[in-house]
This record gives sequence, structure tokens and C-alpha cells, in this order.
Amino acid sequence: MKMVQAIIRPERLDAVKKALEDQGFIALTIIESKGRGEQKGITLEYRGKKVEVDMLPKIKIEVVVHDEDVEKIISIVRGAGRTGKFGDGKIFVMPVEMMAKVRTDEVWT
Repeated sequence: MKMVQAIIRPERLDAVKKALEDQGFIALTIIESKGRGEQKGITLEYRGKKVEVDMLPKIKIEVVVHDEDVEKIISIVRGAGRTGKFGDGKIFVMPVEMMAKVRTDEVWT
């Protein structure tokens, strides 16, 4: 099993969630976060003054899937999350040694 973590723009969350759900990937975790990438933040204008915004709002989506579903998840997130601009995000894949349900005694390794 693998955990796929995707950092995306907040405004792309609904599209990514729907695209994952449409392909049968219902279970996920969403974490609101802040971060910056290559763009190093943005410059906004507030009351006539330029303001540097260093840390931008992001959404982190975590999905645990079987190894054979990883490429499909990556493709879905790329397709639904992409705007073509700096700050679209990153995707990370990590091994999962075990998963256990809290409610039941089910365990997956």
C-alpha cells in the first residue's frame, strides 16, 4: 500500500474531490495548510501599499491506496488540480506498512 499526498490550490479542492470520487476513490483526508514553492509567495496591494505574502494557503489531500492505484490517483489529481500557473502543487508517494481500522479489528499489510 502507498500513501499519496497531494498539495493543491484551495480553489481546486472541489474539482479534485469530485474527480477522485467519480473514479471510486472516496476515502481521503484533507488538511488546510500554508506553504510556498518556487514562486516564493506573491505581492498584493493593500490600501495603496504593496504587501508581500510569503506563505500561501494550500490544501493537503492524503489517500491510502493499493500500489496498483498510485498512477491513477496521480493522474486524477494532475488533471483536476492543474491550472498551469506557479503554485499548482506537488504530489508525494510514501510506503504504508500497515493500516488498521479503529472501529473494527480489520488490518491490512
